[in-house]
Amino acid sequence: MNVAIIVAAGAGRRMGGGRAKQFREISGIPIIIHTLRRFDECETINASVVVLPRDECEEFRALAERHGLRKPSRAVAGGETRGASVLRGLQALASDEIEIVAVHDGVRPFVKAEEIDRTVREAEVFGAAILAIPSTDTVKEVEGGRVLRTLERARVWRAQTPQCFRFDLLRRAYELASPDGLDATDDSALVERAGATVRVVEGGAHNIKITTPQDFALAGILLRGRRSEVSGQ
Repeated sequence: MNVAIIVAAGAGRRMGGGRAKQFREISGIPIIIHTLRRFDECETINASVVVLPRDECEEFRALAERHGLRKPSRAVAGGETRGASVLRGLQALASDEIEIVAVHDGVRPFVKAEEIDRTVREAEVFGAAILAIPSTDTVKEVEGGRVLRTLERARVWRAQTPQCFRFDLLRRAYELASPDGLDATDDSALVERAGATVRVVEGGAHNIKITTPQDFALAGILLRGRRSEVSGQ
């Protein structure tokens, strides 16, 4: 059994407004529902755990039912950091039933079902795989406003989600992490630190993380484009 942990416990302060960004609507549907529909469409994920702010968990249950999500999903309260929230999602799983865990940002609603499937299948073979895209910009390593070095662009990729791991590998990576380690920018960093090799599956620029008002505006354009593709217009 493969399970997605959808991380959506943030307050979304950079977005502005009173509502957490994962519950803001695009074309009348909350972002978190758009995201979960992608996992409904994929072949490799059987169920999901959605990690939310504590006071949103009860509302989410009604929301999921109202929007007709097909696959089982349950809500759990998140922690103070992203890492702490993922850990709570892991703790909510029955370990003897789980093979692959796919960790995904709740505000990445444009991931494609086939991208999820490719990443999960790579993890089934190799133990760990993340969706990522090659950098199209030259990347500088900077400290104190000073360039330390220029990284070789051909070797630089921008990490996305989902990030997929064998359950026992991801759990061990979290067990080995110090409290500070739980603030790692992504789960792959903890798995790498634990000594495992992580494979890369190429994704696309459409898989944006909605963080700012500008991202929200772009999301509306992307959704209209996706609907045009589906309708054949």
